[in-house]
Amino acid sequence: MRQRGAILAVGGFVVRKRISRQDAIRDIVRGKAIRTQRDLVDELGAAGFACTQATVSRDIADMGLRKLSDGIYVLAEDMHLQRMVSELVTDVNRADNLVLVKAQPGTAPGIAAAIDAANLSEVVGSLAGNDTILVVAESAETGQEFQNHINKLRNVR
Repeated sequence: MRQRGAILAVGGFVVRKRISRQDAIRDIVRGKAIRTQRDLVDELGAAGFACTQATVSRDIADMGLRKLSDGIYVLAEDMHLQRMVSELVTDVNRADNLVLVKAQPGTAPGIAAAIDAANLSEVVGSLAGNDTILVVAESAETGQEFQNHINKLRNVR
């Protein structure tokens, strides 16, 4: 019985480690233009996760990551947001933790709903008008992360 408990504890550690790694992958993919599994392994290494390309490949499959037409990985849950942003967002500006997203007339409420549905960790909330969305981030740093993420989805470098 004790031995089984030890195995579960070890198994629990492995699960926690995988969840932590996948949380890091989520942050990396949302924040940077990742084109290859090797790039992702390198970014994970810089974040303190030692893993192989095979492990990353399994994580990509488990998380449902997709590649955009330009070869950049995006999270499955961000695909709807990516389509809306790439087609409808015209500009993104930031002042500290406030990010102003400009869009085609009449489309801001739908884009704000997609932002909210994506459950982005850096977003506290959003407010939409007709063609403008005000997104409140936790801090100036996370505001920059959100702006980078939206520009990545717009295919703006």
